[in-house]
Amino acid sequence: MGAALGILTAIGGFVDIGDLVTNAVVGSRFGLSLVWVVVLGVVGICRFANMSGRVAAVSGRATFEIIRERLGPRAAGANLVASFAINLLTLTAEIGGIALALHLASSVEPRLWIPVAGLAVWLVLWRVKFDVMENVAGLLGLLLIGFAVALFLLGPDWGELLRQAVPPSPPANEHPAAYWYYAVALFGAAMTPYEVFFFSSGAVEERWTAKDLATNRVNVLIGFPLGGMLSVTIAACAAVVLLPAGIEVSSLSQIVLPVAQAGGVMLLAVVLVGIVAATFGAALETALSSGYSLAQYMGWSWGKFRRPAHAARFHLTMIVAVLLGVGILMTSVDPVTVTEMSVVFSAVALPLTYVPILVVANDPQYMGRYVNGRVVNALGTVYLVIVVVAALAAIPLMIATGAGS
Repeated sequence: MGAALGILTAIGGFVDIGDLVTNAVVGSRFGLSLVWVVVLGVVGICRFANMSGRVAAVSGRATFEIIRERLGPRAAGANLVASFAINLLTLTAEIGGIALALHLASSVEPRLWIPVAGLAVWLVLWRVKFDVMENVAGLLGLLLIGFAVALFLLGPDWGELLRQAVPPSPPANEHPAAYWYYAVALFGAAMTPYEVFFFSSGAVEERWTAKDLATNRVNVLIGFPLGGMLSVTIAACAAVVLLPAGIEVSSLSQIVLPVAQAGGVMLLAVVLVGIVAATFGAALETALSSGYSLAQYMGWSWGKFRRPAHAARFHLTMIVAVLLGVGILMTSVDPVTVTEMSVVFSAVALPLTYVPILVVANDPQYMGRYVNGRVVNALGTVYLVIVVVAALAAIPLMIATGAGS
């Protein structure tokens, strides 16, 4: 399936636990007044994922292999440390998201599901082939379309939703600093660094070449806009049901409340399967990205196309990352809080991810005649400025707003 990698990357990256929580929180507090950030994020991640996939297809090498060679071990090492830390934080949030979704489906204590979720993630990483993994997780994650069905069944005032979105402005009862804090968080959730690491490494896993550049574009242009659309429907459902009731999202059960209200138990069950699949897919992506980044930087053998015995350190890295995530969650830390922190710190780390990609995509040594054109570079430069501004603003806004509270 040509678009499977893009769908898995989008479902696991654009609609992971970070997007579920952040979009629902934003919808319940600000309505659709921040939908422009989702659009901005979709365009940005499409631009950079396309560059990352093109680099992998043309050079036959993944992101961190080239970053170390092109920028040197020190600069690449700083990138690695930041990226690995964000990956670990995000992986922890995703495992927590799986446990919360299974708790909603079963009423079993979430802490009992955490080790089960971690074990399931490891087993899939160890035993399941890459193409099977991407198809199953990506396609089951599409059940999140249930949020769009719920929105239609709720019969909202579409004119009111449009008025919330255009022109964008913070509601009268919200402080502008909180509005911009969530704008940065939403942007960080949309352009999480692990998405491009996974996408480029996945292209190598699938053995893309320059002949597959059209496949790269299909993956990008189908997968990420689809993820953006699902994100908007999550926020819209919250805006229709939770905002008028004054309910601020603090749990997964509140995120799916509009779905239960609109479609009852059947639609809720469909969406819960989608949430489990999306968070599970994101856990696979982040665990793989941890292994990819470290193995590529260190020059180790890596990839799911190799048997575990032939890429032992790659698989060991993923096992350690999963165990650390499970260990953090077993301390009773709130997965929703971990999620909110992960998207903000993702925004902080964005320049370390996107600057090297832009540099390499313009280097004829690696890209030959497939270097960026003027229009692509212009748009990439604009987004680089936005990424740097978001990174610089994230921590001050977190402190000034008490993490948006």
